[in-house]
Amino acid sequence: MNTFLGAAQRLEAKDVDLGVVAGAGITYLEGYLWDPAEPRAAMEAAIDAARAAGRKVAFTLSDSFCISRHRDSFLQLIDDGRIDILFANEAEITELSGQSEFDAAVAAVAPKVATLVVTRSEQGAIAVSGGERASVPAEPIERLVDTTGAGDLFAAGFLAGQARGLGLEVSLKLGAIAAAEVIQHYGARPEKDLKALAGDLLA
Repeated sequence: MNTFLGAAQRLEAKDVDLGVVAGAGITYLEGYLWDPAEPRAAMEAAIDAARAAGRKVAFTLSDSFCISRHRDSFLQLIDDGRIDILFANEAEITELSGQSEFDAAVAAVAPKVATLVVTRSEQGAIAVSGGERASVPAEPIERLVDTTGAGDLFAAGFLAGQARGLGLEVSLKLGAIAAAEVIQHYGARPEKDLKALAGDLLA
């Protein structure tokens, strides 16, 4: 997989099917696309359509360098209540919050969003929603091959659980299973049947 962050820089608001967004339970957006004006406008249009339809918006901070450039904009999105589910890793949540200690960073951001999800590599992941906090360990793997796609696959698993009305812990577990699968081979697409790997969790 050859990654090119400019691949979607020509995405415009007119390219977004707002009807699809309005009909989706959760719309997932990438912080990587906040740099160029056109994709940012497209994402803002999607956010507006989702919120107008009473749907949820999930947003991933994507990378610490995105936060270093757009911290104020990201915080404004959060403070304005435009994000329901925020995804970050440990480095990103500390960068966003300005807190160097992990628990302090989570405590600073969690009250501002309905659901905060933070991945911690081999230490697993945590989620905070309202007064509930859940955590899961990382799934065991045979060997680490390529971490490309790990964050997005984790988000896919977590959101699959949330879309089905499952709890935080089960949703985290689904995310961990999906991420563990994709890091054991090259490429960002799963090679195994994730539904089969999830087993009874999706029953």
